[in-house]
Amino acid sequence: MTVMNRKTKNTTATSVTVYRMSMPEHECPWGLRAIKLLQEQGMEFEDVKLRSRQEVDQFKAKYGVATTPQIFFGKERVGGYTDLAERLKVEAEKAEYSYTPVAAVFSTAGLMALATSLGIPGFMGFSLSMLASLKLMDINAFAESFEKYDLVTKRFKPYGKIYPFAELLIGLGFLSGVAPLATGIGSLIVGVSGAISVFKAVYIDKLALNCACVGGNSKAPLGVVSFAENAIMAVMGGVLTFSALSEANIQSMRSLEALPPAVVQLQEGNYEAK
Repeated sequence: MTVMNRKTKNTTATSVTVYRMSMPEHECPWGLRAIKLLQEQGMEFEDVKLRSRQEVDQFKAKYGVATTPQIFFGKERVGGYTDLAERLKVEAEKAEYSYTPVAAVFSTAGLMALATSLGIPGFMGFSLSMLASLKLMDINAFAESFEKYDLVTKRFKPYGKIYPFAELLIGLGFLSGVAPLATGIGSLIVGVSGAISVFKAVYIDKLALNCACVGGNSKAPLGVVSFAENAIMAVMGGVLTFSALSEANIQSMRSLEALPPAVVQLQEGNYEAK
């Protein structure tokens, strides 16, 4: 939907167009900031609202951008809200970031692991389970926020809604000790893919986004903490996978030692024959 804003003091020789996400379940705050800034500057602009996820995806694909809003001066793409503020030589509003939810989750998980004497596996289990529960409180908001930077979700959208359940299963696996190999492999894969996604978004694409790790409406910034969280998950997954494989080999050797000598020789003879 396109809306012309005419309540302005001045007009510019170059037409200004703002493309922003405006859906019933989510009104892009940076789009609103861009609108406010243009109004404060007395500039006439065209407000193009992207009303559905499909419209947003089509717009991003068309212009090769990762986020909205996007502001155009004529045919020139200026960029997002911060780029607009820089173009107009105005100090941009800063994002409201808070590490409080992240600190609360990990400190609580640490105390629970200490109280139950479950050590590092317990800490991982409690942390992942608690993080998964926060995501599941509003899974649609999480999936929408997660898609902005997660490489897997960008290619396979259902992964955004599968992720919290996978994270919960991995957390329960760390706590219960059931299926350690599956838990380890799952943690390794999810952790590596997450770390790569965060690294690309923050350090390569230079995106200023909120981290979806504590839910879709989180104000925690995507950055070092998010990368470390995924890296630790990958390392713990690797350790658990190695430990599970080693334990399986040890049990296999013990079972072989428990067999009568004649059976062992028979098995060794079969191996040699093969």
